[in-house]
Amino acid sequence: MIALSLAEIAAVVGGQTHDIPDPSAEVTGPVVRDSREVGPGTLFAAFAGERVDGHDFARQVVEAGAVAVLASRPVGVPAIVVEDVQSALGALARHVVRRLGATLVALTGSAGKTSTKDLIAQVLQRKAPTVWTPGSLNNEIGLPLTALSATEETRFLVLEMGARGIGHIRYLADLTPPKIGLVLNVGSAHIGEFGGREQIAQAKGELVEALPEDGTAVLNADDPLVRAMVSRTKAKVILFGESDEADVRAENVRLTDSGQPAFLLRTPSGASEVTMRLYGEHHVSNALAAAAVAHELGMSAEEIATALSEAGSLSRWRMEVTERPDGVTIVNDAYNANPESMRAALRALAAMGRGRRTWAVLGKMAELGDEALAEHDAVGRLAVRLNVGKLVAVGGREASWLQLGAYNEGSWGEESVHVSDAQAAVDLLRSELRPGDVVLVKASRSVGLESVAQALVETGAEGEVSAR
Repeated sequence: MIALSLAEIAAVVGGQTHDIPDPSAEVTGPVVRDSREVGPGTLFAAFAGERVDGHDFARQVVEAGAVAVLASRPVGVPAIVVEDVQSALGALARHVVRRLGATLVALTGSAGKTSTKDLIAQVLQRKAPTVWTPGSLNNEIGLPLTALSATEETRFLVLEMGARGIGHIRYLADLTPPKIGLVLNVGSAHIGEFGGREQIAQAKGELVEALPEDGTAVLNADDPLVRAMVSRTKAKVILFGESDEADVRAENVRLTDSGQPAFLLRTPSGASEVTMRLYGEHHVSNALAAAAVAHELGMSAEEIATALSEAGSLSRWRMEVTERPDGVTIVNDAYNANPESMRAALRALAAMGRGRRTWAVLGKMAELGDEALAEHDAVGRLAVRLNVGKLVAVGGREASWLQLGAYNEGSWGEESVHVSDAQAAVDLLRSELRPGDVVLVKASRSVGLESVAQALVETGAEGEVSAR
């Protein structure tokens, strides 16, 4: 964080200082909420959760080097006491962002946010110091914590914004006002909470409404609900996609033999070939979004193409590919799942598995509401249409819908199986995998199927282990 005295921070957040011998003492490190991340110069934000109360760690974090605690009550060590720690954190982030002078890039969408954010960060890093959201910390706490990790040297701040309802993105954009706002797509993620795609579009479009007139909205030309957001902003608009009308577009899209996308990137400043290290054709749209942002910030087509071709995944369990010594390939995409990302992952599996036996180990897609049965059935059917070798549906009711969809798509009953839990899936795969097989593991985060992928990777390296 930019250096601020405790007195300054207290004034910004409207807090009272307690047990602070020197109000001029400065916070020079980041703001953290995990006591394990505390170091010299940090400010510790104490949140009271259902199981753990950060206030209980106050003395421990100060002994570890924290300058003070941002707390909702006095804690017997240097503290700035506020009515609400989350609101105070947001106020501090807003103050720091205004002081920074960095260009703030915000992005949202139903699918691909984290992968695209990682691509943007890796491209912009080549131009100037860049700070970005770690993993998927894109909510009312994670976003300000990311903003507060920026320093005086930061020139680009890339923030992922998530939403579970109308008004969420408006709130986040008010905390950290963006200069560039990117909307990737409007899909079915959280449709059970929103009530429909139109409501999701309404929520995602709050980002472009927050842009200043001298800002830039980067919109997906291939998604009608996103493209319609042009009318909701006074900012400049750049379109990306495979459409001929896109300002930044992909031509001659293809997949390598290993399932990695390649294409000709065309921008208003030129064209250059891209061959990505990531897996799956869905990353083309993510790459174009990143390219549009980079173009707007002055990078040439050649610079962007080179950066995209060398970029990797910065976040765990997102098409994370491991080649076992015995020739089995494990694709761990178990961080989360929705209908759009599930279809993209299955298509990537089909491309990677050309000439090889493929396995789709799939679980529940959460928060689909009344669409849950139809969407799980459709994913099961798609696995058959893509000639996936075997579907292993893991879990309860939703998994049975996946398996039933595959069964009803054709005479494929013996090639789909429903198992009760992760350990059952691991046991099945251990007994049936053979060299050359490709295994995709994917489900919503709550299912925890990453344990299946991890167990299979460890089995290949060290012998049999159990799924946790």
